[in-house]
Amino acid sequence: MVSFERRVLSNGLRVLVHEDPHTPLAAVNVAYLVGSRDEHPERTGFAHLFEHLMFSGSRNAPQFDDVLQHAGGENNAYTTNDYTTFYEILPAQNVETALFLESDRMLDLRITRRALDTQRRVVVEEFKETCLSEPYGDAFHHLSDLLFQKHPYRWPVIGLRPEHILEATLEEVRAFYRRWYTPNNAVLSICGPLKAEEGFALAERWFGSIPPGLPPERALPAEPPQTEPRERWIAADVPVPAVFMAFRTPPRLHPDFYAADLLCDVLTLGQSSRLYRRLVKEQPMLISVDASTTANFDPGMLLIEAKLSGKYPLQEVIDALWTVLEELATAPIGERELAKIRHRFESTVIYSETSVLNKAQYLGFYELLQRAELLNEEPAIYEQVSAEDMQRVARHLFRRENAAVLVYRPRPIARAVAR
Repeated sequence: MVSFERRVLSNGLRVLVHEDPHTPLAAVNVAYLVGSRDEHPERTGFAHLFEHLMFSGSRNAPQFDDVLQHAGGENNAYTTNDYTTFYEILPAQNVETALFLESDRMLDLRITRRALDTQRRVVVEEFKETCLSEPYGDAFHHLSDLLFQKHPYRWPVIGLRPEHILEATLEEVRAFYRRWYTPNNAVLSICGPLKAEEGFALAERWFGSIPPGLPPERALPAEPPQTEPRERWIAADVPVPAVFMAFRTPPRLHPDFYAADLLCDVLTLGQSSRLYRRLVKEQPMLISVDASTTANFDPGMLLIEAKLSGKYPLQEVIDALWTVLEELATAPIGERELAKIRHRFESTVIYSETSVLNKAQYLGFYELLQRAELLNEEPAIYEQVSAEDMQRVARHLFRRENAAVLVYRPRPIARAVAR
């Protein structure tokens, strides 16, 4: 249980404070409700670009990292399809340093030509390294394109292509900042050894005078139902063959999301999980397998990633994967298996709540998602998922007309011809 208090400032900034008297550290988290789904199709990658630009200097803090390091702090950020998070962790007595830095870049980020050119080079280099040079690095480009035709989830967080960032004008970038990085589109969470009233007073001091932006408006196109299987085979410079299977899932707040999330554990969590036991241990078709959900605010995907041993034909492995998935739709999940999964989930929740930084991030996420109280309510929701619920959701998810299958085949190595 993570206790907290909430207050909304006059400019619309939602402030959540969690008192943890058992730590000498404080965590500050600012979550903005902007992600890759909010980008123009010809200017993808902007949210990820701002993950970098927000550290390039603001009106009163031209060197963000230097100021924080002098206060003994660390920071980082990450971007998703739906939101962007910036966070700091530092000695509690220096918490105002983090609040000053976050408020200054919310108020007046200095987006200069030089800063933009520097950060776009960083982003483009990251695109090349992670998507073009890394084995399977373009998987999300292909899967997003296969699974989504209309919704902006059809491009990955890093962007569709580097040219969208390279060709962006300074005014386009500044306009994106003015639209989304405003107090009324953000959640500030503060966790550490401070009282709620103290946290609210600090939030008012540093953020209260920042003017709100226009109310963010979204008109995202709904993704039409998928009616046929989608498949793509690629020859690439990869060490072993791989199969990625993606299935359209309900949005994060849909009641069936919880069953879909637990199905990932049934399939690949631990050596007794279904896919690992059947296709890694008993019949060595795979060398590794993993399953996860993207947990998107809008309908997202459940992803299965399998690296192949190379001992069996590719199509035979794909058929074997389908066999295990389709069994979930017809054979009930035993109570012992379900209890094991629930126990692992409870252990994960308890462990995650021991970190002051994790608590700050979870509070921000759940407040953006709907309301932060859901953080404490979800363990009971997961506990109520029945074996029948999971079988029903599996029957709906694991249909071939609901799937996108991406297959990587190693490209033949060219051999030099002796003369």
